[in-house]
Amino acid sequence: MSEPTAAESAASERKEPKPEANIENIVATVILDHGLDLNLIEARIVDVEYNPDQFPGLIYRMRNPRVTALIFKSGKMVVTGTKSINELVYAVKRLLKNLQEHGIEIRGRPKIQIQNIVASANLHVNVDLEKAAFVLPGSMYEPDQFPGLIYRMDKPRVVLLIFSSGKMVITGAKRENEVYEAVEKIYTILKENGCTRPQY
Repeated sequence: MSEPTAAESAASERKEPKPEANIENIVATVILDHGLDLNLIEARIVDVEYNPDQFPGLIYRMRNPRVTALIFKSGKMVVTGTKSINELVYAVKRLLKNLQEHGIEIRGRPKIQIQNIVASANLHVNVDLEKAAFVLPGSMYEPDQFPGLIYRMDKPRVVLLIFSSGKMVITGAKRENEVYEAVEKIYTILKENGCTRPQY
């Protein structure tokens, strides 16, 4: 087998790393079949804040896992801070168990609905945002106001904030796989339309 030439070696060294994505935060609602007595929760649990004159919900900061729950007297909760669906389900179970252990009655099976998954990504290439703005229909790029390009993708239905460094923020996903699908899709579109440059 022949040795690779200097040009081939240089090309292989310059091979672009694959895009990476990390889920940063999942926002979900948890709906119980019954209402909750927020005054009772405040009286029995230490790590809560409840000031109904300023905000109608009770704020419960859990330490393990590290999540914040906004609890309303209707039995609806908003849970933030988890980085995966598995962690979210575990956090909700812990939260409800903690309430029960403090004498708060929880009946029935809670409904968990994902509202928003926020993720970060790195395409590992530089992006020509001026060119990308022409390529991506309906995108917004006003560098005087904001350094990134804003693109609303239809499938999957997410919003991408794309920066010239190849870094991105993804919001609006409802499932984890939508994040990875969106990153792969935008990478392919940008690359095929000559909007990317290697990072050396």
